[in-house]
Amino acid sequence: MPAKPWGGRFRQPTDHRVESFTLSLGFDRRLYEYDIRGSVAHARMLAHVGVLTAAECEQVVSGLEQIKSEIDRGEFEWIPALEDVHMNIESRLTERIGEVGKKLHTGRSRNDQVATDLRMYMRDAADEIIDALLDLQNGLFDIAEREAETIMPGFTHLQVAQPVTVGHHVMAWSEMLERDVQRLFETRRRINVMPLGSAALAGTSFPIDRAYTARELGFEAVSANSLDAVSDRDFVLEFIADAAIVMVHLSRVAEELILWSSESFGYIHIGDAFCTGSSIMPQKKNPDVAELTRAKSGRVFGNLVAMLTVMKAQPLAYNRDNQEDKEPSFDTVDTLLACLEVMTGMVSDIHFQNERLFTAAQQGYATATDLAEYLVGKGVPFRDAHEAVGQAVRYALEQHKDLTDLSLTELQGFRREIEEDVFCRLQIEGSVAVRSHVGGTAPGAVRQSVVDGRARLAAHREALDGLPR
Repeated sequence: MPAKPWGGRFRQPTDHRVESFTLSLGFDRRLYEYDIRGSVAHARMLAHVGVLTAAECEQVVSGLEQIKSEIDRGEFEWIPALEDVHMNIESRLTERIGEVGKKLHTGRSRNDQVATDLRMYMRDAADEIIDALLDLQNGLFDIAEREAETIMPGFTHLQVAQPVTVGHHVMAWSEMLERDVQRLFETRRRINVMPLGSAALAGTSFPIDRAYTARELGFEAVSANSLDAVSDRDFVLEFIADAAIVMVHLSRVAEELILWSSESFGYIHIGDAFCTGSSIMPQKKNPDVAELTRAKSGRVFGNLVAMLTVMKAQPLAYNRDNQEDKEPSFDTVDTLLACLEVMTGMVSDIHFQNERLFTAAQQGYATATDLAEYLVGKGVPFRDAHEAVGQAVRYALEQHKDLTDLSLTELQGFRREIEEDVFCRLQIEGSVAVRSHVGGTAPGAVRQSVVDGRARLAAHREALDGLPR
């Protein structure tokens, strides 16, 4: 069995139960690319400051590149006794190039090494998620543009409130995602701070050049305090918190798609490729993709609670508790990317049932607010207008009529200011058309919001492409 890299202080071997209990190799091996990249940069920095010779640096870098190729090809032998990805790679490096490999760990610790690896991983994950969010937004823009004039009921309390357009509703989803993109950009900046050089907790006595290493690794800054740097996992908490909010948004969208695709609503058809059937009921077409997206939000919420719990009582500096940061992080990334990918595909295969939507928008006295606003335009104080329209709605309910079915004489019984021109305001097309201001539901306003959204999306992609990494 390979000797422990820290075994000099110990007389007894590690209990086999402890070996199993503390093992992280099963999940942290996915950090191997980042670990090797960080080690290459560290070796070059050590040569830059004269701790390694140029020849030694070349040996180390070449050896690490060969190890990466072994792992890429699936030929690398992972040894559980070496505990984690870091020691497996370092041990293999020494095996390959001899004593020079033992010099690589000069001036660093696994504490700052793993923090650096995880930050690089999170940085790439943030970029990938931002890109996926932009793809989903782009799909929503296509729908909003296509359905800018399609009228549907708008809801509050899941009760019909006022008519809106499908395009306007879909752009509301896009606004949620826009905030997600902005949050992830901001979080990425705080992720992209390099802890390497902090060593175990107090820094190192070697003449390291942290700015050199940061440039090699694409970090925008170096950590200001070594104690904080090795123990900080705020960047993990913030990343998972951002992901949890994204999942809230995806779950809300999924919930509406589930409702709308039901027979009771009948607002949309989801493409067969994104639904499944029943093992016993041959007529069923179930929105399982949307349901699973809704459910998977719980996984990410749980990961956030798990990480908050890991961090809540840790004294400075590093503690082994922090080994528990990786599985919630990895699961969050995997879950969120899978949900974004499938949601992007699903929204591109949704077909709106325009007639059903229009009929639904005519229910529930959806233009009552328009009647109140009409009266305000005639000089009636809003509260008086509200009272009169409420009375008109109650009367219409008793007569089993819609407001548009009431005669002018009936309407004037509630306010004498009502005139013949009221009927164009009581039609749902008129209700939608007059809301043409910025952020409104009128088709023209929706189309402009799509134009603005596409411009933001292009700016985000340009910013993403220009980020240091």
